[in-house]
Amino acid sequence: MTAGDEPVIFEWRGTFTNAEVNALHAEAFETRVFDETEWNWCELTEKHSLGWITARRGRELVGFANVLWDGLVHAWIQDVMVAASSRRQRIGVRLVHAARDEAARAGCDFLHVDFEQGLAQFYIDECGFKPVHGGLMRLR
Repeated sequence: MTAGDEPVIFEWRGTFTNAEVNALHAEAFETRVFDETEWNWCELTEKHSLGWITARRGRELVGFANVLWDGLVHAWIQDVMVAASSRRQRIGVRLVHAARDEAARAGCDFLHVDFEQGLAQFYIDECGFKPVHGGLMRLR
């Protein structure tokens, strides 16, 4: 069995390192790789998140999504990331659906997401979000 043939395992609150999420983030969002002194995913998710979903093929982290919340009924999905080598395999959809299921299990009534227009087909058509009006204010 080659690495590409291995199943992808999704885990709610799965273990990860800052280095592997920062590398995945850089690949997914086409940015530089931050180090953990700049972007410490372990600390941030433990402090602010309802949870997160990891997707691994073998030992390799191929997907990640963070789920923030207000502590009661609203959850937000952030940073849906899939490695380039694992795209077009519905890993992103499965990350979002796992986030939906876990937020519902935690008692949330709503799952929010913000996205650029180019991702509308993914979030609305593939993942099942409904389009709503919203606003964004740039602070810097």
